[in-house]
Amino acid sequence: MHLTLALITILAAWKYADWKNWQQYHSTMMYFALGNLLYNFLTANHFLWKLKPDFLPNHSLTEMVYTFIIFPATVLLFLSTYPKRDKKLIGHYLKWIGIYVGVEWFFMMTGRIIYQYGWSLYWSIIFDILMFPMLRLFYKRTLLAYAISLLMCIFWVWYFKVPVNVPIEKRH
Repeated sequence: MHLTLALITILAAWKYADWKNWQQYHSTMMYFALGNLLYNFLTANHFLWKLKPDFLPNHSLTEMVYTFIIFPATVLLFLSTYPKRDKKLIGHYLKWIGIYVGVEWFFMMTGRIIYQYGWSLYWSIIFDILMFPMLRLFYKRTLLAYAISLLMCIFWVWYFKVPVNVPIEKRH
């Protein structure tokens, strides 16, 4: 199912995204990828959610598909179709939040995603509600988005008691 989602995302991006201007969205695409890599690094021994692989042999390779295909394509689609009129903004956000929540709900129902340590679909909904405005904020005001992202990361790690142990090198 994860590879099917990647294929659907690629096809949607190919058809609907603004490929002529993809470079202006590139840094935001990398911001999303970096966020997912950071999640996987910080929670490697304490995953709050974990993707159950289907065709790929493990969670890590499945995450690579999301990090380097699905998430960058999402940014390209989300930002390149961003409405110019304020009247359509709420609908745009609701559409993307709905897509992400709907896909995750389907994965939850089919056992393709596993929640642990207090995380749930409800927390994912909150995360998605925050994530899409953060993508836009990063696109418009990068440093402010980094600062807010740092605070959000600290909150998630603290709230879900993610053990982040920084080893101190022994000096001889």
